[in-house]
Amino acid sequence: MLYRAIGLMSGSSLDGLDIVFAEFREQGGKWEYGILEGTCFAYPEEWVQKLKDAVHLPARDYQLLHTAYGHYIGQQVNQFIDQQQLHYKVAVIASHGHTTFHIPAKKMTAQLGDGAAIAAETGLPVVSDLRALDVALGGQGAPIVPIGEKLLMGEYDYFLNLGGIANISRNADPYIAFDVCPANRVLNMLANEAGKEFDEGGQLAAEGTVNENLLEKLNALPYYRQSYPKSLANDFGTGVVYPLVKDSSCGLADALRTCTEHIAVQTGHAIRLAGKNKSQTGGLKLLATGGGALNHFLVDRIKNQLKVESVDLVVPGRMLVDFKEALIMAFIGVLRWRQEYNALSSVTGASRNSIGGALWTGQEA
Repeated sequence: MLYRAIGLMSGSSLDGLDIVFAEFREQGGKWEYGILEGTCFAYPEEWVQKLKDAVHLPARDYQLLHTAYGHYIGQQVNQFIDQQQLHYKVAVIASHGHTTFHIPAKKMTAQLGDGAAIAAETGLPVVSDLRALDVALGGQGAPIVPIGEKLLMGEYDYFLNLGGIANISRNADPYIAFDVCPANRVLNMLANEAGKEFDEGGQLAAEGTVNENLLEKLNALPYYRQSYPKSLANDFGTGVVYPLVKDSSCGLADALRTCTEHIAVQTGHAIRLAGKNKSQTGGLKLLATGGGALNHFLVDRIKNQLKVESVDLVVPGRMLVDFKEALIMAFIGVLRWRQEYNALSSVTGASRNSIGGALWTGQEA
């Protein structure tokens, strides 16, 4: 069977809405994929502020934003379809939404972006609320991408996504994945202080020196001593890590350098925590994607940590680096469409595997 789907991802780094048009072919239980088109529609400053401020809104205003953002997403999808001439080629849209509240201990997670509004704008079937059922079943609802890694990219031993939050997966039985630490969200907040959208290639960080006292405080945060399954809310970076950095009175370059080292150290720790596949006899390979995979200095520091673990870090082509998460959102939507498991309890800690996502039928019967 061949499926063509659009996947949508808005990460905590707030750089924009990632949109991918991909095809998935299943034969005899084996999956193949191809990214046919992909783009990132940068958020205008108005939407950056709305998404940043969403967690502080009264309930009524939050729900109005949820609806408005859904219509905004639908309009961006329509623009993408027009630009790429994809009319009548898309079977389903899967939208992750933009995470605001994530409190799995209370069985609650919330992503902005009303699926009904997206379906109304596009006239296409839409799968949304991808994490909700897993959380209701007692899971972390995160990381969400391992089902795609497992079925689409099984040649790698580990997967590292360097987004607003870094997360890691171990491709073994049982499949394990968890959030590592805040990454691009904090690095970008620091780069913003220099008038830059982000620290391109890690150039500013490379000029700095590690502040050992700050690094020790960051690495001592209780989250890092927890076992998996575990996940992080966006405000761990903005409300815990970033204030610690600012309280240290580091210069900007030193702050970036120290945070970069923190991410590298915690990635090494995450590899040790996840453990190795006991059946692995050859070299171990880790696939690194997300915006942080383009930060050459960060990648070099992570490689330095992984030498001890005998793990080789691989950065793939730009399309997969940029759009792996949106690609897997599309795949999760296809699995939901097929009524097949798209969330793994071994990853999230839920009571069982589940078929997550609300399905909204956009077209007329």
